[in-house]
Amino acid sequence: MYDLLFIIIIIVQLIIFIYFLILNSTYTLFTFFALSDIIRREVHSSRFRLQQTLSTSFYRPISLIVPAYNEQATIVSSIRSQLALHYPEFEIIIVNDGSNDETVKRLIDAFDFIPIEKPIKLEIDHQQIQQIYISLQNPNLWLIDKNNGGKFDAINCGINVCNYPLFCVVDADSLLEYDSLLRAGSMFAHDKEVVAVGGTVRPLNGCEILNGQVITIKTPRKWIELFQSVEYTRGFLAGRSAWNLFDALLIISGAFGIFRKDIVLKIGGYRHTVGEDMDLVVRIHRHCIDNAIPYKILSIPDPICWTQVPDDWISLMKQRNRWHRGLIDVLWYNKIMIFNPKYGKVGTLGMTYFLFVEALGPTIELVGYISFFIFYFFGLIDRQIGIYIFLFAFTWGVYITLSSIFLDNFIHKRYSNTKDLFKLSFFGILESIGYRQLMTIERFIATFQFWRKGWGKIIRKEITILPQSVKNDL
Repeated sequence: MYDLLFIIIIIVQLIIFIYFLILNSTYTLFTFFALSDIIRREVHSSRFRLQQTLSTSFYRPISLIVPAYNEQATIVSSIRSQLALHYPEFEIIIVNDGSNDETVKRLIDAFDFIPIEKPIKLEIDHQQIQQIYISLQNPNLWLIDKNNGGKFDAINCGINVCNYPLFCVVDADSLLEYDSLLRAGSMFAHDKEVVAVGGTVRPLNGCEILNGQVITIKTPRKWIELFQSVEYTRGFLAGRSAWNLFDALLIISGAFGIFRKDIVLKIGGYRHTVGEDMDLVVRIHRHCIDNAIPYKILSIPDPICWTQVPDDWISLMKQRNRWHRGLIDVLWYNKIMIFNPKYGKVGTLGMTYFLFVEALGPTIELVGYISFFIFYFFGLIDRQIGIYIFLFAFTWGVYITLSSIFLDNFIHKRYSNTKDLFKLSFFGILESIGYRQLMTIERFIATFQFWRKGWGKIIRKEITILPQSVKNDL
């Protein structure tokens, strides 16, 4: 009996150690892949192509869809930011999804909305529209007031209402940089096979805002926000950019993504799931491959969307729980693609990675933590070796994080203040002690709640605008 237990212990240790090596090796390689992809795109795109797009009027108009549910705290600032975007032709469609706060009232007061009759071609089902408004200040600004149906339902409504061949979904608590739409939209003009493009999402918390634009990038003050800043930097650099090289990008953030309307209509719009951003991208892959449609789905680092991240632990836990439930639901719904060579790199690399690393990762990681401490304190492994393994794992994880932070800032120069850069790096080190484990536990819990459809609303805060005295100085 004792021999059998000892063998099981050795096998568990070996499996977890191999998983750890594969995981960290993958993250390390992704950092180098991301650098290669960014350099390649800088050589072939950059500012010249953007200027050429404007000078030749070589662009495709875009509809911005802003789903909003109880977003009174941020909606007006967000829309003002979008109205100031640098793009030749676009419209903004705000879809109020049955809010029970002052979202509609604040919008009407701020932009002089009036009721209007507008015929709509119902190509995707959604909840009933109560009223359509148009702004007297801005004829390209629309407000749709509809019954509550969830974010996916609000976006589907916006797709039916919008007039242009491309649409961009922007969260109501987010601010786009003035040229973000131009940088992302230009990809469709220069390559007809592009069907979806995602930009980079960064925490808005701590930044200084003037006239709806981020004018000074600063790190947040709260620990919880700083940890998320580290995650966003690492995730978008080493994650999204690296998958471009494999043509197997599976996620475009729901906070900022541009899609071809005709392709999305072909797959029936957004599906009822809490992971609607990943779900849409995976189904686009599936549809294009099934129908032999040449296509490209890209993530580019230049277009920046600034979004509020949770600044309280309850909201953060709800968000991470929802993200993981959404991931599992998407994998289950599209399970036919996993390991399937028919779907090329998307099925054999992308879907497999998200199954074993992202979906099953929290369970394996938590088992690893628990078994390590049990084996260590009961003397089932050599304690000195155990300490070495722990230090090795910790150091490697910190290296991956710091590499992402410094590489990102070296390429994009996000932080002009060296103090902010080192502050972010310090929390990149602290992240592996407590915060990461807490997120792992929440994701582990979500693994056994994947059937739940609830979102778990995040508490929004008013976006702080620089006072008039500061504006005058500028």
